[in-house]
Amino acid sequence: METGIMDARNPAAAPSRVTTLVARGGEAAAFDIAAGDRIRIEDLEGRQPGLLFAPEGAFGAGALAQSEDDAAAVEAARAALAARGLDASRLTGFRLFSDETAPGSSVELSAAAAGACALVVAGAAMAPDEQTPPTELRVEIETSGPSRGAAPAPLAAPKLDIRVDAATAQAYRVKAGDYIQIVDVDGRQCSDFLAFDAAALDKGEEFGLDPTVTRTLMATANPAPGLHSKYFDARLNPLVEIVRDTVGRHDAFLLACNSKYYEDLGYPGHDNCTDNFNRALKPYGIAPKAGWPAINFFYNTTVGADDQITMDEPWSRPGDYVLLRALTDLVCASSSCADDVDPANGWQPTDIQIRVYDASENFSRGIAHRMTPDSEPRLTRESGFHPRASAMTRKFVEYRGFWLADCYSDEGPIAEYWACRERAAIMDLSPLRKFEVIGPDAEALMQLAVTRDMKKLAVGQVVYTAMCYPHGGMIDDGTVFRLAPQNFRWICGDDYCGVHLRELAAEHGLKVWVKSSTDQLHNVAVQGPKSREILSQIVETPPHQPSLNELKWFRFTVGKIAGAPVVVSRTGYTGELGYEVWCHPDKATLVWDAIWESGRPHGLKPLGLQALDMVRIEAGLAFAGYEFCDQTDPFEAGIGFAVPAGKTDPYVGAEALKRRREHPSKKLVGLDVSGAEAIGHGDCVHVGRAQIGVVTSATRSPVLGKTIALARLDVAHSEPGTKVEIGKLDGQQKRIAATVVAFPHYDPTKSRVRAEAPASA
Repeated sequence: METGIMDARNPAAAPSRVTTLVARGGEAAAFDIAAGDRIRIEDLEGRQPGLLFAPEGAFGAGALAQSEDDAAAVEAARAALAARGLDASRLTGFRLFSDETAPGSSVELSAAAAGACALVVAGAAMAPDEQTPPTELRVEIETSGPSRGAAPAPLAAPKLDIRVDAATAQAYRVKAGDYIQIVDVDGRQCSDFLAFDAAALDKGEEFGLDPTVTRTLMATANPAPGLHSKYFDARLNPLVEIVRDTVGRHDAFLLACNSKYYEDLGYPGHDNCTDNFNRALKPYGIAPKAGWPAINFFYNTTVGADDQITMDEPWSRPGDYVLLRALTDLVCASSSCADDVDPANGWQPTDIQIRVYDASENFSRGIAHRMTPDSEPRLTRESGFHPRASAMTRKFVEYRGFWLADCYSDEGPIAEYWACRERAAIMDLSPLRKFEVIGPDAEALMQLAVTRDMKKLAVGQVVYTAMCYPHGGMIDDGTVFRLAPQNFRWICGDDYCGVHLRELAAEHGLKVWVKSSTDQLHNVAVQGPKSREILSQIVETPPHQPSLNELKWFRFTVGKIAGAPVVVSRTGYTGELGYEVWCHPDKATLVWDAIWESGRPHGLKPLGLQALDMVRIEAGLAFAGYEFCDQTDPFEAGIGFAVPAGKTDPYVGAEALKRRREHPSKKLVGLDVSGAEAIGHGDCVHVGRAQIGVVTSATRSPVLGKTIALARLDVAHSEPGTKVEIGKLDGQQKRIAATVVAFPHYDPTKSRVRAEAPASA
């Protein structure tokens, strides 16, 4: 990632180019330096040793203490450089940071000479009962000179590498199967894209991308990596598919800018993409148009509720890109949009880079996920269990940076649902974020950060709790595991929780480390009445740990499955007796296979997101973005039980939550819905003409045989038995009757999830 910064000592100077890269835990990252560059290496989370390898004299004599020989690190550095075709025979190693480094510590260096460097993040695989995950080191390289024109390194050796200068367009040919990378070099720059069937062009027929057909067939505003990834022509034939997208915000229905657009604004004769395309495509015999319908990558347009089309500056950052794959031989054209009279290109057109890679390359599919706005983008990744899940379905969706199964091809979500309710089901939940909270002030930090009383949490115990902002709105919900007196594990859904915890620790001067362990700790849920029988046959625990049959609700134990170290907690998200099994991703397939074989006689099935939504709504379990957000408090989210009135120690949001408890305005309730019409998240709830609330989640319950919903209503209309109506169409023309009921709808006493093992077990 690159940004431009001004030199504070000379504000008139051209902005420097700052390149940011991340070396991830247990990996190596290679980068180039030039003489005069300023390098800053930061240990974001603390306690993360690193080894920097650079040519001798690159940082001057005595800049860093040279490390002792570390054969493994040297080999990793050599491999990282060799992958870039660089000679790593003369490297000097320097040790950075230590096991006691404070979060946010950094080292700043000035490059005395040019060369290629490699940063190795030390650390081995973390066992699930350990709290030693290797975490990221971030590198910032500030280079003198203008920021424009520095495209990121290619993804592979390109067959074609084209620079589309600002406010111009170029045409090019692509073979079937080849990949097309469209790079926004400096960020906030739109690039129109056209593609035509080359074989049809040779016959004098013009068949290009058709946004209307594409939207109709894909049922999405803009195709994205995954199942709905293709762009079609007017014959309904696919021409290209999206493989990667690091932005996720584009336009595919407006014309490329044209002369009329600028004339109407008072700029006759202004450069425009349509005229640029006409010139670029003329050698291919393609007739000119007054306005080209195009895919406009990076163009930030929206359609409002009032049907008005608006636009703003693109979301793309320097180096962001879209990677396409040609599905037939193509003639393509790409522009750097010429618009400099509105925010479409951030008011200043810049360059676009086009790279074509051979069909033999193998690029993973992914959408970029950023923990915070200034974080490095991470493409969608596969969990350690993905090889087993992908053997049973192709229906994967992007969920919080991971590919998760939406449903399985065997029988579908209804059969998966019944397996969970009547027998057992297994589900990959690895996208849950995990944070190791360790240090002498770990309890103090968690006591300050969450609503539950951490002083009451015993070692080996788990508690469900909320994490809130000072105004009482929720950051997230999650579970806290207490592994030792000053060792906690926070498991939640949002990466930002780690940032919040570190900021909170720094603000209060607490000596504590918050280490991200999501990539070291993947997990499956095994849920259903037969889950105990299935796991008790394969989970081995040492004498000092509870056996599977002894494990109580919201407790965990440590053991092994098929020789793989695991942590097993009696937790879940289904309202059934169930467990979660946590292991290192390297052991995931081994753990899955053992559970699958043990579960086969009991009718175990895989569970996808569609079926999970049914069971969690029946059980009245909150989901981020539905039952809660930063504008709702735990009481409004239906988890007021996670805010004990007896907690006397101060915590973030305590005063606001006390006020909200005493003067509630909204309440989460259950709804029994008349009829079988579909109800969805966001549907309005009315009493007469007035809207008194909104549906947060709804489903057709197989076990109850009716449509049920969770809804946030005004407290004046929240009593069970109250008659309300769910508004469809415009909320007024069509109404569906519903009755307020208590929730959860299914097993309100939680007898199933609390079920203890028989005495003879």
